[in-house]
Amino acid sequence: MKLNKQGLLDRKAWEEKGYRLPAFDREAVTKATMENPTWVHFGAGNIFRAFQANVVQNLLNEGVLKTGLIAAEGFDYEIIEKYNHPHDDYSILVTLKADGSVEKTVVGSVVESLALDSSNQIVFDRLKTIFSADSLQMASFTITEKGYSLVDGKGEFLAAVSDDFKNGPEKPASYIGKVVALLYARYLAGKKPIAMVSMDNCSHNGDKLFAAVTAFSDRWSESGLTEKGFAEYIRNKEKVSFPWSMIDKITPRPDASVEKILREDGVEELDPVITSKHTYIAPFVNSEECEYLVIEDAFPNGRPALEKGGIYFTDRETVDRVEKMKVCTCLNPLHTSLAVYGCLLGYDLISKEMKDPALKKLVEHVGYQEGLPVVVNPGILDPKEFIDTVVNIRVPNPFMPDTPQRIATDTSQKLAIRFGETIKAYQASDTLDVHSLKFIPLVFAGWLRYLLAVDDEGNKFDLSPDPMLAELLPIVKDLKLGDTVTTDGVLAPILTRADIFGVDLVASGLADLVISYLNELMAGPGAVRKTLEKYV
Repeated sequence: MKLNKQGLLDRKAWEEKGYRLPAFDREAVTKATMENPTWVHFGAGNIFRAFQANVVQNLLNEGVLKTGLIAAEGFDYEIIEKYNHPHDDYSILVTLKADGSVEKTVVGSVVESLALDSSNQIVFDRLKTIFSADSLQMASFTITEKGYSLVDGKGEFLAAVSDDFKNGPEKPASYIGKVVALLYARYLAGKKPIAMVSMDNCSHNGDKLFAAVTAFSDRWSESGLTEKGFAEYIRNKEKVSFPWSMIDKITPRPDASVEKILREDGVEELDPVITSKHTYIAPFVNSEECEYLVIEDAFPNGRPALEKGGIYFTDRETVDRVEKMKVCTCLNPLHTSLAVYGCLLGYDLISKEMKDPALKKLVEHVGYQEGLPVVVNPGILDPKEFIDTVVNIRVPNPFMPDTPQRIATDTSQKLAIRFGETIKAYQASDTLDVHSLKFIPLVFAGWLRYLLAVDDEGNKFDLSPDPMLAELLPIVKDLKLGDTVTTDGVLAPILTRADIFGVDLVASGLADLVISYLNELMAGPGAVRKTLEKYV
């Protein structure tokens, strides 16, 4: 059983092993897509393969859609060369359900894949042709928040971006530069309308894409590298829109246990590939069953009927409320709480942590008790039902191979939005008292304890990658178990960092409680467990 066009001719072999196969005429869909493309997606990674591609497949199966997806990869061309093309753009989606069942789907809705490579004239011309088509309605993105940044850690433009600013749209080297060059092709083809839809998991993602794109279009128009009207075209919402969206679906790195299931079924050529850019790719993706995608309904050239596939379309304010509900209260804070304490207590799976009564109570207190009172109900999703699903189905799912170590990545960048917004809401409330918060400060204290890189048994462990470690670790380098710290002591430079916590902990009156908790967590081996059980 090979995952390609030839291997899938033997449908019976796949179906006998329980695989759902594409039920549409793929040749007809491919032909229609090549002639009248409607949707191109940048970032051919796991979330796209598990979510958007599967939604499109379901709608193709039902006859709702007539055209498929075009995938473009601009960061790592080897994904296209070593995964997409050898498998004829097919992928296997393995949905790991909380009840222990496994659903296996061969997804074939991606019918063309291209490297976003301006040095390959044939491929780049093909992308320009796609972007010049009257039929193209949207270009979407899952390129991570970093993909929209044009500057380095010092705030200076990246070398490729600076070069592109000077050289114009002919052969840009930067990711966004290449995207804007394609938009210029669309402008030259008749100023045709399009929606540029970021689907990345970051706040106000459409604004991030807009800022990056306009940095190029403004610069090129001002310097005469494009027609003057190009910048106006990009800024005209009736021509080019940049909707906000909120996406939520857990798609961990392809897991060996899932690979084993597929091998036992007889699927061949499953060996994962690690590219020269250290991208880990496999012919399958494993994911949870829950998924949410809420998009601002701003599509100047129309859009596919994706609401029939479970995607929500609404106004910008509602997208913002849904995003805040998820990121500030109902999911992300719970994940970060588990990540920090999971690393300290030696857990290797998030799902295992939810069998720990103390950790389960901690996230319930953070979510239900401290977070829910300040959530604005977005209307299309109920906050309590969302948390119920997270706590009772999503996070405890024993078949989801997600680790606290992965989620602990970049924690210094996450605390402000995941907890700080709740603190600010308490500060602004006429009925709530910020000093009533007990469990969010316990998470902050846990993170400070985590920075010591010593677990609850006194053993050293590796901290997850975080851009602020180089700045933070020298501050805590001399701290060890058994030490006592004070609010105005060595940690004072961290406690006042509103960019880390969302608020100045000293000014907000929470620093003393955080330090009190930290002293208990640092008392010695076993103190993390003892402190958690004492307070939750």
